[in-house]
Amino acid sequence: MKRMKGRERIPGRGSAIIEPMRLQPRLLCILCLAALLAGCDPTPTLTAQPTLAATQAENDSVSVYFTDPQSPQATSRRGGPDEALAAAIDAAQVSVDMAMFNLSLASIRDALLEAHRRGVTVRLVVDSETYNDAVPARLRDAGIAVIGDQREELMHNKFTILDGQEVWTGSLNLSTGGNYSDYNNLVRIRSTRLAQDYTAEFEEMFLDHQFGSNSPVNTPYPRITLDGRTLEVYFLPEDDPEERLLELVGGAQESVEFLAFSFTLDYLAGTLVDLSQDGVNVRGVMDAEQAASNTGGEFERLLDAGLDVRLDPFEGLLHHKVIIIDGQTVVFGSTNFTTSGLFKN
Repeated sequence: MKRMKGRERIPGRGSAIIEPMRLQPRLLCILCLAALLAGCDPTPTLTAQPTLAATQAENDSVSVYFTDPQSPQATSRRGGPDEALAAAIDAAQVSVDMAMFNLSLASIRDALLEAHRRGVTVRLVVDSETYNDAVPARLRDAGIAVIGDQREELMHNKFTILDGQEVWTGSLNLSTGGNYSDYNNLVRIRSTRLAQDYTAEFEEMFLDHQFGSNSPVNTPYPRITLDGRTLEVYFLPEDDPEERLLELVGGAQESVEFLAFSFTLDYLAGTLVDLSQDGVNVRGVMDAEQAASNTGGEFERLLDAGLDVRLDPFEGLLHHKVIIIDGQTVVFGSTNFTTSGLFKN
């Protein structure tokens, strides 16, 4: 039986961001390797690629990491993306701001404690459900400022800002399961403007206690050009990205590929069906347990419409939230493709 993580037990909830990002084709191909879709075989074997080390674009502005629970190192809790993030925290000189739904890794705990000891300003926002967990409690005991969201909806963000220079984000919770049992992505983007966007969002929560629908629309740089790529930044629910998401997906000319932990958006599924009927190649992989348990899940609808959609066969969760459009544009972040993900958390 697939092991569900306690902190992800609420189907379809997500928040933080959806980031449409136009990347070089090389990087898009790497993202596709998170799970291989095998031809038209109705019972394919999906093989995770060993991508524990960073996969980089042609320069260092973007680095992409994937978990690989099937790696021999994973059984000993070594070699995961958390090690790269911990090393980056170790190199921080001024500040570490982190908003993290589930924080339980010893590697990140130790990196944050050491940063605090050497005089780096460390600030954390967590979901109140995890506020009294071992790692947040240990950080508070050491004098690190940690706040919870104190509300019913989830603080579902998963991002870290280092020295106001770079952002780490994606589907990855900083938990043992998230790094070594589940299938996740973590993206490092070096951009001071992007860091300013995330810092504005972080301080809304940390300083002003503004979460969810109470959060203002004030992203300093909602559209960024980074080494010839266009990066669009959306914080949810205040930025209301629904229309833009449908515009991007509905504008596909050749292909749409997706990896989805939770998928209950009827209109997004309808758009994919329409695209397939118009000759666009639509393929997707969903988490098997979520597909079985979600109320209003879209797997059966897509399958019945003849789309090439699969359920993951893995022991851990397929926790990605990724859409790849025409091999050129990637939508990714911590938001599940659900109503709660887009409009509540």
